[in-house]
Amino acid sequence: MPQPPVTRAALLERIAADPALETILTRVRPRLEGDPGHDIEHALRVARTGLQLAGPEADGREMIAAALLHDVVNLPKDHPDRARASEQSEVVAVAWLRELGFDDDAAVRVGAAVRTHSWSRGEAPTSPLGAALQDADRLEALGVIGVFRTISTGAQMGAEYFDAEDPWAAARDLDDKRYSVDHFFTKLFALAGTMRTEAGRAEAERRTHVMRALLVELGTELGVPLPDHGVP
Repeated sequence: MPQPPVTRAALLERIAADPALETILTRVRPRLEGDPGHDIEHALRVARTGLQLAGPEADGREMIAAALLHDVVNLPKDHPDRARASEQSEVVAVAWLRELGFDDDAAVRVGAAVRTHSWSRGEAPTSPLGAALQDADRLEALGVIGVFRTISTGAQMGAEYFDAEDPWAAARDLDDKRYSVDHFFTKLFALAGTMRTEAGRAEAERRTHVMRALLVELGTELGVPLPDHGVP
């Protein structure tokens, strides 16, 4: 069973009481400025969700460290080395954790979780910690927060909200670099099926239904109903 949710305030208190975690938070914060989809609040939400999904199967301190460090090297989505960002984050994570007194096994375990969390890398997690981190990060792409992140990322990359003439790609190929709504169909609606934990899958399915309801409403406002085919 998943653990009870951890509040943001409780998480920050736990971090503040741990000098190593507090140092990590202080170091990571400026590295994540300027991207609302991958800022420090994203990292804190991933930590909260990861703690809930992992429960007793993963060390809570390692879970928080992994969440804070998972985007410590954050390359834009259109950067040619995007798929290597998590690998670079692993290197930073392991070095910092060893410096801050984590034992070698813990540092390597957190580093592996950081490396394998990435969607673009396509690597399977090697531990319960990694599975929970990957699920927690992917859940951020779903639900209301997922919609906010999709639109803000699309705006940063110069995308339009949707194709006004063909919003559901009935007579064109999907192109999520040009239209943000297309990203729901190229990636987001498939995420629930990639979840590693039972609790993560249940939450992903709930959040997917929230997004579908939003697109149904968009179709109503545009006068072009959302088709049932291919939508969860």
